[in-house]
Amino acid sequence: MNARANNPKVLVPSGQGLNCEEETAYGYRRLGAQADIVHINDIMAKPGILEDYQILALVGGFSDGDHIASGKIHANRLRFRLEEPLERFIHAGKLVIGVCNGFQAMVKSGMLPAFNSYNSIGEMTLTYNDSGRFEDRWIHLLANRKSRCIWTKEIDRLYLPIRHGEGKVRLASREALSKLEEAGQVALSYMDPQTGKTAAEADYPNNPNGSVKGIAGICDPTGRVFGMMPHWEGFMTPYNHPSWTRLQAEGKLPKEGEGLQIARNGVEYAREKLV
Repeated sequence: MNARANNPKVLVPSGQGLNCEEETAYGYRRLGAQADIVHINDIMAKPGILEDYQILALVGGFSDGDHIASGKIHANRLRFRLEEPLERFIHAGKLVIGVCNGFQAMVKSGMLPAFNSYNSIGEMTLTYNDSGRFEDRWIHLLANRKSRCIWTKEIDRLYLPIRHGEGKVRLASREALSKLEEAGQVALSYMDPQTGKTAAEADYPNNPNGSVKGIAGICDPTGRVFGMMPHWEGFMTPYNHPSWTRLQAEGKLPKEGEGLQIARNGVEYAREKLV
């Protein structure tokens, strides 16, 4: 096996108020991928750079100060400056993942839910949390094993941090919600840890923002383009866990953080299918 086969390349855009790029790149590098942090302005200046990568990782943060709406200006960059290169990237069978602000930008640019094309603006949005405030907490997640999503493969449950003020998933219509569910595009849902079931819209804080049907992450119809509000990169090592000292004392400290499996699934898919 040649060196390239062992090293899928991940493009991690930075700048304009984005953050978490260092943690994100570190996570992919831990898994043997080559992760490059590149300023979004440099990508717009030379969009052909996308052709060199197999994974595009849109990170969280507060792009452009979240003016207008979270991720909206960043979404306009993706839509009006990078639409054609991104469509070529996706149609080539490559992978895209967006976390928190990255997910917001994907939805508001039309990259998700992509029912008919990667320009599905108006079908879905992410809006203000029902609590009326920024939510910074750890939450339980339920993965949909029937989902098409390659990023959540072999995952049942997750415990991850959230950090957002506009994470409430809303669909334009009941038909749009049904379409999302029937196509296997709902990949992650907020979970009530007591029952092991999806947290209802009013089940705060288990559903931290009031998302319809507890939706926390969705994919496109191919399963390769994925957005999630929780931060997988916030739980890569056992020492990220808020109770790691207690777990260590009890001999229950895991070998790695649960979020790393999300990135591992993407890297392994790229290693098998794309390099």
